[in-house]
Amino acid sequence: MNYENILIATENNIATVTINRPSKLNALNASTISDLHKAFKTLGKNNEIRVIILTGSGEKAFVAGADISEFANYSIEEGMQLAAEGQEKLFDYIENLKTPVIAAINGFALGGGLELAMSCHFRVASDNAKMGLPEVSLGLIPGYGGTQRLPQLIGKGRAMEMIMTAGMISAEDGYRTGLVNQVVPQVELLEFCIGIAQKIMKNSPYAIGKAIKAVNANFKEGKNGFETEIKAFGKCFGTEDFKEGTTAFLEKRKAVFTGK
Repeated sequence: MNYENILIATENNIATVTINRPSKLNALNASTISDLHKAFKTLGKNNEIRVIILTGSGEKAFVAGADISEFANYSIEEGMQLAAEGQEKLFDYIENLKTPVIAAINGFALGGGLELAMSCHFRVASDNAKMGLPEVSLGLIPGYGGTQRLPQLIGKGRAMEMIMTAGMISAEDGYRTGLVNQVVPQVELLEFCIGIAQKIMKNSPYAIGKAIKAVNANFKEGKNGFETEIKAFGKCFGTEDFKEGTTAFLEKRKAVFTGK
């Protein structure tokens, strides 16, 4: 499949998705959101792809925000539709993907860019990364899940401060508050993420998908995370991965999982 604004590379069961609009600091527009949706939908159905790494092209930005020129003249109804469609097609879609997605934040992650990173299952930042939600400086609020995911990650008070001041925080501050899991030199960012992906791939793809679902359930209104966990735990007992994992443990060898 050909994409206008993203690049995809696959190697050793790892897919790297690169947002490729360097002249716009990889800003999200409708076309890029559509490309990303199609890419994640395709990669998520590919059982050969065990981990996805999402990053931005160049050394300046992961995603510097949304493309404001596209929606500067939107009405109330168009604004609501923009947020609803974006969340469904991309941000919620990534969050609920059974394939682990790592955000490799290489520079600015602002507005929709930080919201995109937060929709991934976890985040690794380069040491030059700057992150923030500046929407209130435009007379808006975050519309792609930022008001929900940021408090989940760093707590209500810190999230309120970031959103209301429209300020940026450094990679180190992001690490200190739990927004990012690790901070590494920019030249080592992708290699470091690949190392984490390799650790993930030693484990059961089926179990990982169920773990993602169970963790997410705790943050969804009307969902009981404990009930989701119990059901997912039980379903694991009916898989080939469970049989292989327990057999390998008892035989004192490394398991070879198939995701079935």
